[in-house]
Amino acid sequence: MRGFLASSIGVTAAAALSLPLALSSGAGAATTPSAARALTAEAVPGSTESLPLSVLPRDRSLRAPGEQGITQRDVHPFSLVGVVWRDPAAALEGRVQVRTRATGTGRWSGWQEVETHNGDHAPDPGTAEHDSGRLRGSTAPLWVGASDGVEVRVRPEAAAPAHRAAGSAANSAPQAPLPKGLRLELVDPGEEPPPGDETSSGGETPTLGAPAEGPRAGVLTAESAAASAVNADLAPLGADVIPALSKKQTERDLIDARGGEADAKVRPYIGPRPRIVTRKGWGADEKLRERNFGYTSKVKAAFVHHSATGNNYTCAQAPSVIRGIYRYHVKSLRWRDIGYNFLVDKCGNIYEGRAGGVAKPVMGAHTLGFNSNSMGVAVLGTFGSSKPPAAAVKALARLTAWKLGLYGVNPSGKTYLTSAGGNLYRKGKSVRLNAISGHRDGFATECPGRRLYNKLGTARSTSASLQGR
Repeated sequence: MRGFLASSIGVTAAAALSLPLALSSGAGAATTPSAARALTAEAVPGSTESLPLSVLPRDRSLRAPGEQGITQRDVHPFSLVGVVWRDPAAALEGRVQVRTRATGTGRWSGWQEVETHNGDHAPDPGTAEHDSGRLRGSTAPLWVGASDGVEVRVRPEAAAPAHRAAGSAANSAPQAPLPKGLRLELVDPGEEPPPGDETSSGGETPTLGAPAEGPRAGVLTAESAAASAVNADLAPLGADVIPALSKKQTERDLIDARGGEADAKVRPYIGPRPRIVTRKGWGADEKLRERNFGYTSKVKAAFVHHSATGNNYTCAQAPSVIRGIYRYHVKSLRWRDIGYNFLVDKCGNIYEGRAGGVAKPVMGAHTLGFNSNSMGVAVLGTFGSSKPPAAAVKALARLTAWKLGLYGVNPSGKTYLTSAGGNLYRKGKSVRLNAISGHRDGFATECPGRRLYNKLGTARSTSASLQGR
């Protein structure tokens, strides 16, 4: 289904974008002059250092022919790393490893594996985002914490047997070529803004564009105001958090949105709205993304991902991890915004992802071929061999019970999506999927990791129960 774009240039226009089910929060919508005022302390901007990889000299027997990388060097401070290359359609058939030096202690880590993506997270073919000619291939980003030194190596794998010369020995098999234009991306996510009030903009504060006074005072930029205004029916302009609602209040709001008392006898299947940290709450630099918002027509399914950024973060660091992923997606991969619609940390906190409104059908870039009529939720971490925290699985259930409920979807049911093209399904094929699916159900990939994938049955049943099914 073709998406549509809505301008985010003006706050008034953004606020006027209608929800598919125009919910009111009951916690104070932005309907008064004072609600149009918002406090913000802008995050200190981050940065990205991009370094070209080169063929490493074979001065050690451990190095493979054609191995590329960067030897130990001092670099600008960073906390997240990834490798990119020119052609997004080219696969990196090899092993990517990094070592980093911790800021302050000067200690070098051991070699850490960086997960290759090879196109499984990407905008759909045929969309303006995909066809821009700007996209890059990439690995997953890896969170390493505050660092100021780096070493990287990319080892090509042996070519597949069908591509070997007849009679060649296994130990002398040729290496698969690495993609052209390999670069190491070192991302500094920047500092977080001081926390504001969780459910309001703090009362009498500077208006949009007006000068401010005081240590926490500031103004909303046009971009940050637009990103907040699309959630105006759920929280005041400039709020750091969209507050949770009880199941009764969530049902009441949905009934009102569907026609009020005429439908009051039919209780909708929807879970209570969970607490959601907004983009302002995690410190998004709204000037990085494209100014327009992109939408699909509805939300029929949720695809679950792991971020593959590793599990070595604290919940207090989760906003920094998200800002790092956001910058990596936009500046390094050249997407229009962060790819996921929502993110969940190990403590069960839920975060707004791609801008456009948490209750709206925002087009993401999370599951190549199935970004239309779906949403993508990434659990921060790597769950191939590590068990996902119970709090994160419960948060998945709470989020999907609410968001799928807005569109009348049973989380434990099935749905049909039309493929836009990928490595499992041809373009135009109608595919029957679980309403809560793993990334690997739509694309041949390890994501969301075996251990998290095995928990999706629990998430489905819990989500359906929260809806009252």
